[in-house]
Amino acid sequence: MDSFELLVALKNSGHIKEEREELWWPKSGTFEVVVGTILTQQAKWIKVEKSLENLREQNLLNLESIAKLDVTELSLLIKPSGFYNTKAKNLKKLCQNIFEEFESFENFSLHVNRDWLLSQKGIGEESADCILCYACFREAMVVDSYTNRLIMKLGYEFESYSQLQEWLISGIQSNLEKVNKLYGKEISLNTIYARFHGKIVEFCKANSTGKNLDISSLDI
Repeated sequence: MDSFELLVALKNSGHIKEEREELWWPKSGTFEVVVGTILTQQAKWIKVEKSLENLREQNLLNLESIAKLDVTELSLLIKPSGFYNTKAKNLKKLCQNIFEEFESFENFSLHVNRDWLLSQKGIGEESADCILCYACFREAMVVDSYTNRLIMKLGYEFESYSQLQEWLISGIQSNLEKVNKLYGKEISLNTIYARFHGKIVEFCKANSTGKNLDISSLDI
């Protein structure tokens, strides 16, 4: 099996509807993704949504406002997502650095690179790739705990994030014509990677009971 075959099986399983946002992550292409990426670390998305709504209600869900916001006030607003003191410090510092380095989210999304993101406190490989893929529309394949869990259940093991990521990317890039045929149109790598990751997450959520992941519905 390669990753293209996995994509086909996930698509046929029907756990993510194509009518959903083009890149799966809510508000993709906006600054909100940057905030959501930090808040979703060790947190369920429903909790993240509450934190985002708190910021939105105070008209603070923008780069400059968070960069200038008192860290104590920020921590209270994002409290529903957990680890709020640490997340508030990391998020505020990230926003300050983005503002100082790039001046705006739009410029950031055009010019930021993975090394810069990885140099920021609180951002690891998964968070960096989430921001690149969903906020900046870059060709970045996200690897998360759901991905690891599914791939291990299928009998594959990789020693590092980068090795698993390369396996996922290789199967897609080797079968681009087949991917386009699968979707019935030419589709960008960014969109493919985003949808692929989204399908993995949605499948795992729908087929998990506790620590058990049922893959019997995957036709592989």
